[in-house]
Amino acid sequence: MITLYVSQQGCYVTLDKETLLIKQGETIHSQVQLPFLEQILIFGKSQISTQAIRACLWRNIPIAYLSRMGYCYGRLMPIERGYRQLSRYQQQLTAIDRLLVAQKIVQAKLKNSRVLLMRQQRRKPSETSEFAIKSLEVLIQKAAKAETIERLMGLEGSGANQYFSAFGEYLNGPNFVFLARSRRPPGNPVNAMLSFGYQTLWNHLLALIELQGLDPYHACLHQGTERHAALASDLIEEFRAPLIDSLVMWLVNSKVMDAEKDFEYHNGGCYLNNTGRPKYLKFFLQRLEEEVQAESGEKQPRWDLLTQQVKAFKAFVYKPIQLYQPYQIR
Repeated sequence: MITLYVSQQGCYVTLDKETLLIKQGETIHSQVQLPFLEQILIFGKSQISTQAIRACLWRNIPIAYLSRMGYCYGRLMPIERGYRQLSRYQQQLTAIDRLLVAQKIVQAKLKNSRVLLMRQQRRKPSETSEFAIKSLEVLIQKAAKAETIERLMGLEGSGANQYFSAFGEYLNGPNFVFLARSRRPPGNPVNAMLSFGYQTLWNHLLALIELQGLDPYHACLHQGTERHAALASDLIEEFRAPLIDSLVMWLVNSKVMDAEKDFEYHNGGCYLNNTGRPKYLKFFLQRLEEEVQAESGEKQPRWDLLTQQVKAFKAFVYKPIQLYQPYQIR
């Protein structure tokens, strides 16, 4: 089954019998047959015809509308869809089920962070990075034995500190100095890009979670509230290093971003400005549209890795004995 991502701006999705056409003016960029379509995500200033919407809803195909940054404005769901049934299953997960999955999530985040540092260490050896890599290995082993969520959160925080202590070693730009992670507010251009990327990816994951019928407010590692969709915070952890951190590193080292022209300072923090945001999003979308080799050996866009993991968590909810396995790079 196919997930249709309409990320190029100014497109119009129309219906031709059993096929959706993605057009820009008179140019047809792509087409997909309805029987093979699972869901549609429309980013930014693109549209879909009423006839296409009706055909999708009739065939139980949900449609989500997102900003170019990945913020989900809302979604169109077939009338029989909804997460009430799945929500009951999520609420029935035992404390042990949640702890075991939380362990997997923290371990995957630490492992992916460690792999990214190891790749850079081979290219440019650093004592700081070598120490961080060894520390992360110890924390990974401890996470496997952690007996409480609070303990796991502490180990995750320690791992992030070790990882980011070495992250700046591999940024080649005098105007992109990075000494530590600062979040609210981000204190410099590197932190601004990390925060913006994490928020964009988080919003995209939230849309996928809701499209799969999961309740985004019931999770394993993070605690949900009325204002916090904790499941998106759980599932983003495994993707931080391979998707966002590696992209920020590339943007700096390739001299794509300009520290003076692409950022602005206000309210005590540093943020991407009206020049920097579109530039960042262009390469963010390009990165997620790139094809990678799946475990099956087939090629798939990185977008599909996100959907794949949301589906894996859904399968775990239905059958907890089959623990959720986070995405890991090697």
